[in-house]
Amino acid sequence: MALLTLADAKAQLNLTSDAEDAELQVYVEAVTEVVEFFIGPVEPRQVTEQHDAGGGRPVLVLRTSPVLSVTSVGPVLTGGVTYPVDGLAVDPLTGQVRRRDGGWFCGLLEVVVQAGRASVSPTINLAARMLVQHLWRTQRAGRRGAIAGGGDDYSVSEPIPGLGYAVPYRVLELLQPYRLPPGVA
Repeated sequence: MALLTLADAKAQLNLTSDAEDAELQVYVEAVTEVVEFFIGPVEPRQVTEQHDAGGGRPVLVLRTSPVLSVTSVGPVLTGGVTYPVDGLAVDPLTGQVRRRDGGWFCGLLEVVVQAGRASVSPTINLAARMLVQHLWRTQRAGRRGAIAGGGDDYSVSEPIPGLGYAVPYRVLELLQPYRLPPGVA
């Protein structure tokens, strides 16, 4: 499952030739990282995190969400406790992991999860298409027959920390319902 395919991007840009496929593929790959900056992993992937539960904690809060499943929770060092995944409850959006028996986690733990989304919503796909369109248009400004970037809802008047002016408001508005809760990332 991909957030955006080359065929999706070509359809959004009304491109029928293969002449610019290599360049456009770079845009397709870059857009995934930008979208995931706002909403967390989209394309499923395995993530390994270490958590120090010290002398005991009732909950582990993963740094990566959304979470599809927990694969394993075990000690980083030999001799620690391994927690069976069927005995864990996971909040997919916040990444909170609790023991179903009410017990606490202890020690330095390695948590392996499958992060991402089970499917890409049409809204997230549309946001990615529009972001490719925006970046493609601004890159081509000034070329014969090209439409200059910016203007209307493609405007970006204030930079986004870490991304500058790359993401137009219309894309941010589409991603808003999928944004991670504060403190999750």
